[in-house]
Amino acid sequence: MALREARPFLIMAATLLGACLWLAWWIPATLSFLLLVGLLAFFRDPDRTPPSDPLALVSPADGKVICVDEAEDPCFGRGKFRRVGIFLSVLDVHVNRSPCAGLFEKTHYSAGEFLDARHLEVDLRNENQTWLLQTSRGTVLIRQIAGLIARRIVGWKKPGDSVQMGERFGMIRFGSRTDLYFPIACTPKVQPGQRVVGGETVIATWPA
Repeated sequence: MALREARPFLIMAATLLGACLWLAWWIPATLSFLLLVGLLAFFRDPDRTPPSDPLALVSPADGKVICVDEAEDPCFGRGKFRRVGIFLSVLDVHVNRSPCAGLFEKTHYSAGEFLDARHLEVDLRNENQTWLLQTSRGTVLIRQIAGLIARRIVGWKKPGDSVQMGERFGMIRFGSRTDLYFPIACTPKVQPGQRVVGGETVIATWPA
């Protein structure tokens, strides 16, 4: 699905490269080739193997953990959650994955600004989409937040769809942030500054 999102950009870069080669514009051709390679790298979508632990909540994104705290449900009125915020640079895989098995009950989209994804108020002011995932153990929220360069939040699932742990459900194009909200009773397993891998790194565990 990531390559489907990449198609218009890849066509543009390949067309530009072909035109430059035909006109023997070697420097622009080199830049066009680097652009094409960069786009292929950005839209890469590697397979991941989730852990077998049924109590695990895995990372919804690749990137660096920038906060582990508590925060109110930003849009569904479900009260206070623990939250892990993950910053995705343009070098990270940008496919978002479900932290556990469950059913997407509803989503909430908010238009907004495009501040740098590390800004203190980015979760309140930037364009975002929040997914409410209902599981057998409790409610989990996944919040896709656009960044300074990211200009499109993509969802491949819809309310009523079920997902498995580590399953792809969307992506954010060109640098962003993904926050995971989970019940207070869960135990966080990461800390700020830590690198995480979407669909594999255990972010938290449900109480036994």
